[in-house]
Amino acid sequence: MDKEKTYVSAVVYLRNCAADAQKYLPRLAEALDLCFENSEIVLVNDCSSDDTADVAKKCAEGAFFTMPVTLVSMSIFQGTELCMTAGVDAAIGDFVFEFDTLCPIDEKLMRRVYETSLEGFDIVNVSPEQNRSRTSGYFYKIFNACSNSQYKLHTDIFRLLSRRAINRVRSMSKAPVYRKAAYASSGLKMTTVFEPSLSAEKSKSKLRLNLAVDSLALYTDAAYRLSLGISLLMLTGTFAEILYTVIIYLGGSKPIEGWTTTMLVLTIGFFGVFLILTLILKYVSLLVNLVFKNNHYLVENIEKL
Repeated sequence: MDKEKTYVSAVVYLRNCAADAQKYLPRLAEALDLCFENSEIVLVNDCSSDDTADVAKKCAEGAFFTMPVTLVSMSIFQGTELCMTAGVDAAIGDFVFEFDTLCPIDEKLMRRVYETSLEGFDIVNVSPEQNRSRTSGYFYKIFNACSNSQYKLHTDIFRLLSRRAINRVRSMSKAPVYRKAAYASSGLKMTTVFEPSLSAEKSKSKLRLNLAVDSLALYTDAAYRLSLGISLLMLTGTFAEILYTVIIYLGGSKPIEGWTTTMLVLTIGFFGVFLILTLILKYVSLLVNLVFKNNHYLVENIEKL
Protein backbone atom coordinates (compact mmCIF):
# COMPACT_ATOMS: atom_id res chain seq x y z
CA MET A 1 0.00 0.00 0.00
CA ASP A 2 1.09 3.57 -0.65
CA LYS A 3 2.69 5.43 2.21
CA GLU A 4 0.90 8.40 3.75
CA LYS A 5 2.48 11.80 3.10
CA THR A 6 1.66 13.23 6.54
CA TYR A 7 4.54 13.80 8.96
CA VAL A 8 3.87 11.86 12.16
CA SER A 9 5.67 11.51 15.47
CA ALA A 10 5.64 8.58 17.87
CA VAL A 11 6.29 9.47 21.52
CA VAL A 12 7.25 6.44 23.63
CA TYR A 13 7.53 6.30 27.42
CA LEU A 14 10.47 4.25 28.74
CA ARG A 15 11.01 3.24 32.36
CA ASN A 16 13.13 0.19 33.32
CA CYS A 17 12.01 -1.79 30.27
CA ALA A 18 15.26 -2.72 28.51
CA ALA A 19 14.07 -6.20 27.43
CA ASP A 20 10.74 -4.95 26.10
CA ALA A 21 12.38 -1.97 24.39
CA GLN A 22 14.74 -4.24 22.47
CA LYS A 23 11.75 -6.28 21.31
CA TYR A 24 9.13 -3.65 20.50
CA LEU A 25 11.00 -0.55 19.33
CA PRO A 26 12.15 -2.16 16.04
CA ARG A 27 8.56 -3.27 15.39
CA LEU A 28 7.32 0.25 15.98
CA ALA A 29 9.93 1.69 13.62
CA GLU A 30 9.03 -0.86 10.96
CA ALA A 31 5.31 -0.07 11.24
CA LEU A 32 5.98 3.67 10.95
CA ASP A 33 8.23 3.15 7.94
CA LEU A 34 5.59 1.05 6.18
CA CYS A 35 2.80 3.58 6.81
CA PHE A 36 4.40 6.99 6.46
CA GLU A 37 6.98 8.60 4.22
CA ASN A 38 7.99 11.08 6.92
CA SER A 39 8.09 10.19 10.59
CA GLU A 40 10.11 10.48 13.78
CA ILE A 41 10.36 8.68 17.11
CA VAL A 42 10.69 10.52 20.43
CA LEU A 43 11.83 8.27 23.28
CA VAL A 44 11.33 9.59 26.82
CA ASN A 45 13.54 7.88 29.41
CA ASP A 46 12.03 8.45 32.85
CA CYS A 47 15.28 8.17 34.81
CA SER A 48 15.55 4.38 34.32
CA SER A 49 17.82 2.51 36.72
CA ASP A 50 18.67 -0.22 34.21
CA ASP A 51 20.22 -0.02 30.72
CA THR A 52 17.01 1.05 28.97
CA ALA A 53 18.66 4.17 27.53
CA ASP A 54 21.60 2.18 26.11
CA VAL A 55 19.25 -0.38 24.58
CA ALA A 56 17.20 2.41 23.00
CA LYS A 57 20.34 3.93 21.47
CA LYS A 58 21.40 0.57 20.03
CA CYS A 59 17.92 0.01 18.59
CA ALA A 60 18.09 3.41 16.90
CA GLU A 61 21.11 2.16 14.94
CA GLY A 62 19.12 -0.80 13.55
CA ALA A 63 18.03 -1.27 9.97
CA PHE A 64 14.36 -0.56 10.70
CA PHE A 65 15.09 2.92 12.05
CA THR A 66 15.05 4.95 8.84
CA MET A 67 13.54 7.96 10.63
CA PRO A 68 15.07 10.49 13.07
CA VAL A 69 15.11 9.39 16.70
CA THR A 70 15.20 11.75 19.69
CA LEU A 71 16.01 10.56 23.21
CA VAL A 72 14.65 12.80 25.98
CA SER A 73 16.24 11.98 29.36
CA MET A 74 14.40 13.20 32.44
CA SER A 75 16.36 14.57 35.40
CA ILE A 76 14.40 12.62 38.02
CA PHE A 77 11.58 10.09 38.01
CA GLN A 78 8.43 12.06 37.18
CA GLY A 79 5.82 9.55 36.04
CA THR A 80 4.04 8.93 32.78
CA GLU A 81 1.98 12.12 32.54
CA LEU A 82 4.81 14.64 32.84
CA CYS A 83 7.18 12.57 30.72
CA MET A 84 4.68 12.20 27.89
CA THR A 85 4.02 15.93 28.04
CA ALA A 86 7.75 16.54 27.63
CA GLY A 87 7.86 14.08 24.72
CA VAL A 88 4.91 15.69 22.94
CA ASP A 89 6.55 19.11 23.40
CA ALA A 90 9.64 17.75 21.62
CA ALA A 91 7.64 16.19 18.77
CA ILE A 92 7.13 18.12 15.53
CA GLY A 93 4.71 15.88 13.64
CA ASP A 94 1.31 16.96 12.32
CA PHE A 95 -0.03 13.86 14.07
CA VAL A 96 1.44 12.34 17.23
CA PHE A 97 1.14 8.76 18.46
CA GLU A 98 1.36 8.46 22.24
CA PHE A 99 2.63 5.15 23.62
CA ASP A 100 2.38 5.14 27.42
CA THR A 101 3.59 1.52 27.44
CA LEU A 102 5.49 -0.63 25.00
CA CYS A 103 2.84 -2.63 23.21
CA PRO A 104 2.88 -4.84 20.09
CA ILE A 105 2.01 -2.66 17.11
CA ASP A 106 1.78 -3.54 13.45
CA GLU A 107 1.31 -1.63 10.23
CA LYS A 108 -2.36 -2.61 9.82
CA LEU A 109 -3.44 -1.31 13.22
CA MET A 110 -1.40 1.88 12.85
CA ARG A 111 -2.93 2.57 9.44
CA ARG A 112 -6.41 1.79 10.75
CA VAL A 113 -6.00 4.30 13.57
CA TYR A 114 -4.67 6.96 11.20
CA GLU A 115 -7.51 6.44 8.72
CA THR A 116 -9.98 6.75 11.59
CA SER A 117 -8.52 10.15 12.44
CA LEU A 118 -9.02 11.27 8.83
CA GLU A 119 -12.75 10.73 9.31
CA GLY A 120 -12.77 13.89 11.43
CA PHE A 121 -11.50 12.76 14.82
CA ASP A 122 -8.73 14.77 16.48
CA ILE A 123 -8.22 12.15 19.21
CA VAL A 124 -8.28 8.41 18.48
CA ASN A 125 -7.78 6.09 21.45
CA VAL A 126 -6.90 2.41 21.06
CA SER A 127 -8.22 0.20 23.85
CA PRO A 128 -8.44 -3.51 24.64
CA GLU A 129 -11.94 -4.97 24.71
CA GLN A 130 -11.62 -5.86 28.39
CA ASN A 131 -9.81 -4.35 31.39
CA ARG A 132 -7.39 -6.66 33.13
CA SER A 133 -7.54 -4.64 36.34
CA ARG A 134 -10.79 -4.39 38.32
CA THR A 135 -9.64 -1.19 40.00
CA SER A 136 -9.23 0.46 36.59
CA GLY A 137 -12.73 -0.62 35.65
CA TYR A 138 -14.19 0.87 38.84
CA PHE A 139 -12.24 4.09 38.35
CA TYR A 140 -13.53 4.60 34.81
CA LYS A 141 -17.11 3.85 35.87
CA ILE A 142 -16.92 6.53 38.57
CA PHE A 143 -15.11 8.95 36.28
CA ASN A 144 -17.54 8.55 33.37
CA ALA A 145 -20.55 8.81 35.69
CA CYS A 146 -19.32 12.09 37.20
CA SER A 147 -17.73 13.65 34.12
CA ASN A 148 -19.49 16.30 32.04
CA SER A 149 -17.75 15.16 28.85
CA GLN A 150 -19.80 13.39 26.20
CA TYR A 151 -16.92 10.96 25.62
CA LYS A 152 -16.37 7.95 27.85
CA LEU A 153 -12.88 6.99 28.96
CA HIS A 154 -11.46 3.47 28.84
CA THR A 155 -8.14 1.78 29.49
CA ASP A 156 -6.02 2.91 26.56
CA ILE A 157 -2.99 1.21 25.04
CA PHE A 158 -1.99 4.13 22.82
CA ARG A 159 -3.60 7.06 21.02
CA LEU A 160 -3.23 9.32 18.00
CA LEU A 161 -3.53 13.09 18.34
CA SER A 162 -3.82 15.80 15.74
CA ARG A 163 -1.71 18.92 16.14
CA ARG A 164 -4.93 20.83 16.73
CA ALA A 165 -5.75 18.61 19.73
CA ILE A 166 -2.26 19.12 21.16
CA ASN A 167 -2.47 22.89 20.77
CA ARG A 168 -5.96 23.00 22.28
CA VAL A 169 -4.90 21.09 25.40
CA ARG A 170 -1.72 23.16 25.71
CA SER A 171 -3.82 26.32 25.67
CA MET A 172 -5.91 24.87 28.51
CA SER A 173 -2.94 23.79 30.63
CA LYS A 174 0.79 23.59 29.96
CA ALA A 175 1.09 20.43 32.03
CA PRO A 176 -2.30 18.69 32.28
CA VAL A 177 -2.78 16.52 35.34
CA TYR A 178 -4.40 13.72 33.34
CA ARG A 179 -3.86 13.95 29.59
CA LYS A 180 -6.60 11.52 28.64
CA ALA A 181 -9.24 13.51 30.54
CA ALA A 182 -7.87 16.78 29.15
CA TYR A 183 -8.28 15.45 25.60
CA ALA A 184 -11.84 14.32 26.34
CA SER A 185 -12.74 17.75 27.74
CA SER A 186 -11.04 19.71 24.93
CA GLY A 187 -14.26 19.98 22.91
CA LEU A 188 -12.74 18.22 19.89
CA LYS A 189 -14.09 15.02 18.39
CA MET A 190 -12.78 11.84 20.00
CA THR A 191 -13.37 8.17 19.38
CA THR A 192 -12.08 4.81 20.61
CA VAL A 193 -10.90 1.88 18.52
CA PHE A 194 -11.29 -1.42 20.37
CA GLU A 195 -8.66 -4.00 19.46
CA PRO A 196 -9.21 -7.57 20.81
CA SER A 197 -5.59 -8.58 20.24
CA LEU A 198 -4.31 -6.03 22.78
CA SER A 199 -4.31 -6.35 26.55
CA ALA A 200 -3.81 -3.72 29.22
CA GLU A 201 -0.91 -4.08 31.62
CA LYS A 202 -1.41 -3.55 35.34
CA SER A 203 0.30 -0.41 36.52
CA LYS A 204 2.80 -0.79 39.32
CA SER A 205 3.39 2.89 39.86
CA LYS A 206 2.45 4.39 43.23
CA LEU A 207 1.67 7.61 41.37
CA ARG A 208 -1.48 6.10 39.85
CA LEU A 209 -3.51 6.52 43.05
CA ASN A 210 -2.62 10.22 43.30
CA LEU A 211 -3.35 10.60 39.59
CA ALA A 212 -6.78 9.01 40.02
CA VAL A 213 -7.65 11.30 42.93
CA ASP A 214 -6.40 14.41 41.11
CA SER A 215 -8.30 13.46 37.95
CA LEU A 216 -11.58 12.91 39.77
CA ALA A 217 -11.19 16.23 41.58
CA LEU A 218 -10.17 18.25 38.52
CA TYR A 219 -12.20 16.79 35.65
CA THR A 220 -15.38 15.55 37.38
CA ASP A 221 -17.85 16.61 40.06
CA ALA A 222 -17.25 13.42 42.07
CA ALA A 223 -16.05 15.42 45.10
CA TYR A 224 -19.18 17.58 45.04
CA ARG A 225 -21.42 14.53 44.81
CA LEU A 226 -19.58 12.85 47.66
CA SER A 227 -19.81 15.98 49.83
CA LEU A 228 -23.51 16.33 49.01
CA GLY A 229 -24.12 12.68 49.87
CA ILE A 230 -22.36 13.02 53.22
CA SER A 231 -24.33 16.18 54.00
CA LEU A 232 -27.61 14.45 53.20
CA LEU A 233 -26.59 11.49 55.33
CA MET A 234 -25.80 13.79 58.26
CA LEU A 235 -29.14 15.59 57.73
CA THR A 236 -30.98 12.26 57.76
CA GLY A 237 -29.23 11.32 61.00
CA THR A 238 -30.23 14.64 62.53
CA PHE A 239 -33.90 14.12 61.65
CA ALA A 240 -33.70 10.58 63.05
CA GLU A 241 -32.34 11.90 66.34
CA ILE A 242 -35.10 14.53 66.51
CA LEU A 243 -37.75 11.91 65.78
CA TYR A 244 -36.30 9.62 68.43
CA THR A 245 -36.39 12.42 71.01
CA VAL A 246 -40.02 13.32 70.18
CA ILE A 247 -41.14 9.67 70.44
CA ILE A 248 -39.45 9.27 73.82
CA TYR A 249 -40.95 12.56 75.08
CA LEU A 250 -44.50 11.85 73.94
CA GLY A 251 -44.32 8.30 75.22
CA GLY A 252 -43.61 9.54 78.72
CA SER A 253 -40.47 7.48 78.98
CA LYS A 254 -37.36 8.82 80.52
CA PRO A 255 -34.69 9.47 77.87
CA ILE A 256 -31.76 7.10 77.94
CA GLU A 257 -28.90 8.64 79.78
CA GLY A 258 -25.58 7.85 78.23
CA TRP A 259 -22.91 9.21 76.08
CA THR A 260 -22.76 6.43 73.49
CA THR A 261 -25.37 7.79 71.12
CA THR A 262 -24.21 11.38 71.59
CA MET A 263 -20.61 10.53 70.90
CA LEU A 264 -21.62 8.47 67.85
CA VAL A 265 -23.49 11.42 66.38
CA LEU A 266 -20.62 13.79 67.15
CA THR A 267 -18.13 11.39 65.59
CA ILE A 268 -20.13 11.09 62.39
CA GLY A 269 -20.58 14.84 62.27
CA PHE A 270 -16.91 15.61 62.73
CA PHE A 271 -16.04 12.94 60.17
CA GLY A 272 -18.25 14.63 57.61
CA VAL A 273 -16.85 18.07 58.39
CA PHE A 274 -13.24 16.98 58.13
CA LEU A 275 -13.88 15.01 54.95
CA ILE A 276 -15.42 18.07 53.32
CA LEU A 277 -12.45 20.17 54.48
CA THR A 278 -10.11 17.57 52.98
CA LEU A 279 -11.88 17.82 49.62
CA ILE A 280 -11.65 21.63 49.75
CA LEU A 281 -7.93 21.45 50.52
CA LYS A 282 -7.47 19.03 47.63
CA TYR A 283 -9.03 21.51 45.24
CA VAL A 284 -6.89 24.33 46.63
CA SER A 285 -3.69 22.30 46.18
CA LEU A 286 -4.67 21.48 42.60
CA LEU A 287 -5.30 25.14 41.85
CA VAL A 288 -1.93 26.07 43.34
CA ASN A 289 -0.17 23.46 41.22
CA LEU A 290 -1.95 24.56 38.06
CA VAL A 291 -1.25 28.26 38.62
CA PHE A 292 2.34 28.14 39.88
CA LYS A 293 3.62 24.91 38.34
CA ASN A 294 2.37 25.12 34.77
CA ASN A 295 5.50 23.62 33.24
CA HIS A 296 7.18 21.58 35.94
CA TYR A 297 8.78 18.62 34.21
CA LEU A 298 12.57 18.48 34.40
CA VAL A 299 14.60 17.43 31.36
CA GLU A 300 18.24 16.52 31.82
CA ASN A 301 19.26 16.04 28.19
CA ILE A 302 17.89 15.76 24.65
CA GLU A 303 19.88 13.69 22.17
CA LYS A 304 19.37 13.32 18.44
CA LEU A 305 20.21 9.73 17.56
